[in-house]
Amino acid sequence: MPVPATSVSILGEPVPDLFKSETDAIEHARSILALPQADASLYRQSLADMTAHFERLMRETRRLIGRSDRAEREMNMLNAQLQTLARQLEYRATHDALTGVLNRGAIIELAVGALKKSGAALIVLDIDHFKQVNDEFGHPAGDAVIQGIVGCLHRTMGDGSLIGRVGGEEFTVLMPGATLEEGYRLAEELRAAIAGHVYEHPVNRAITASFGVSASPAGTSFDHAYGAADTALYQAKRSGRNRVDVAVDAAG
Repeated sequence: MPVPATSVSILGEPVPDLFKSETDAIEHARSILALPQADASLYRQSLADMTAHFERLMRETRRLIGRSDRAEREMNMLNAQLQTLARQLEYRATHDALTGVLNRGAIIELAVGALKKSGAALIVLDIDHFKQVNDEFGHPAGDAVIQGIVGCLHRTMGDGSLIGRVGGEEFTVLMPGATLEEGYRLAEELRAAIAGHVYEHPVNRAITASFGVSASPAGTSFDHAYGAADTALYQAKRSGRNRVDVAVDAAG
């Protein structure tokens, strides 16, 4: 059975027409206009009824427009909040919470892309005797040392540098397209910056770091490039720490 003109249907259920009284008023006015002769008072009454209904429609329209505007503002606000939340989630998914540098997964992903496209130099650094810092001064002091190391890296390289924290006290610096000489030169600058930084109480001394550098042509796997830099790092550790060693089979 068709839905009556004075109602609509939602999920098969009839809903009363919100404007039935206005529809009836229009139909009544039409019936008066159709009369061959009608008293002036009848016309005036019909006009008054139509005016009242029109005013109600105007009020309802303004109310609905106001609600629509508020709903649009709220929707825009929610969209902005969702975009902010998405950016925050993306940042947290790719950055280390303590230092703000890239986390292990993010730096590896960038390194894989750089090695595939243009080759890259990798600098791997490890804080010397870091366990002793934690054991002697506690983990808050250890965290301060890690943050201080990152500060030295940023001051030397700039805030847009590609630095990743790949372990508790181990970091990787990615240099897309760089040569072994460029990697070695930067690593020496970083080593000197770290060695020259004196930490406040309770450490009250400088903390050094050891470095390993590799440079690989395009097409090199990440495991090979990182393994070469890591081997050089441990050679630097065995050779006395606070130094930079390069990978023997690294490509310049």
